Amino acid sequence: MVDITHKSNTLRTATAQAIVLVSKQETIDAINNRTVPKGDVFEMSRAAGLLGIKQTPYLLPDCHPLPIEFTGVEYQINGLEITVLMTVKTIYKTGVEVEAMHGASVVAINMYDMLKPIDKQVEIGCIKLLEKRGGKSTFHKKTGKGLKASVIVCSDTISAGTKEDKAGKAIIKKLKECQVSIGEYTIIPDEKDIIQEKALSNSLKDFDLIVYTGGTGLSARDVTPEALIPLLERRIPGIEEAIRSYGQERTPYAMLSRSVAGVLNNTLILALPGSTKGAEESMEAIFPAILHIYGVIKGERH
Repeated sequence: MVDITHKSNTLRTATAQAIVLVSKQETIDAINNRTVPKGDVFEMSRAAGLLGIKQTPYLLPDCHPLPIEFTGVEYQINGLEITVLMTVKTIYKTGVEVEAMHGASVVAINMYDMLKPIDKQVEIGCIKLLEKRGGKSTFHKKTGKGLKASVIVCSDTISAGTKEDKAGKAIIKKLKECQVSIGEYTIIPDEKDIIQEKALSNSLKDFDLIVYTGGTGLSARDVTPEALIPLLERRIPGIEEAIRSYGQERTPYAMLSRSVAGVLNNTLILALPGSTKGAEESMEAIFPAILHIYGVIKGERH
């Protein structure tokens, strides 16, 4: 199956349809009057659809097992056509559109099975997804096109040339995926005054985003938070919480990180861990959803 471990849980909703076409009005009357020999067609088919949804990952090999937290079945009768509407909801890392389509299909097939003794010409058609929400299709619509970033690596060893930078390059890779242009990539030692100078000078230039990596741990030389926090006009604790929450689900050591997020001169400043994995996971936790901030700063509606 596709690796979804890097994704975050969001509310996922999908609605699918299937259409059952009967051949005579008597069939519709029997359904409405609950006189079909095999029982109540709508209620029996509803139950079958719920079972079908729960069995989806066991029948379709690439589907992930996931918690189904709501299922709704509706019927619309239009002449000899019965439209089945199946809605599925979950809070998870991947969508439920296949589950909704599978559930609608099972409902339609069960209706066929129950109706065939009284109508030999029942047809099933137009099984399709009507709507889905959650994940990229809902929350990741914004790109970083037109935005420019400065990436600053804080490390005594890397600035001295005794170690290669990988975390900064991982950050740049993710920014480019989000169409954010890179205006500066620099390496500095873990010196409070240098860290502050870069934040102040870059926030007054045309940078929309300044990303620091390194110096967020607990060693004596880890001073990036101490350097940046006094400069920030507004902290954004939700970003910091999202980074640590995402990391904590992957390693118990994430609680030791002191990542920082805030705004200075309408420039977003982030201080992320210096380890490659920590930087990568921090970027996955907040990008591209964090790009919504630029509309908010400009006064656009949420």
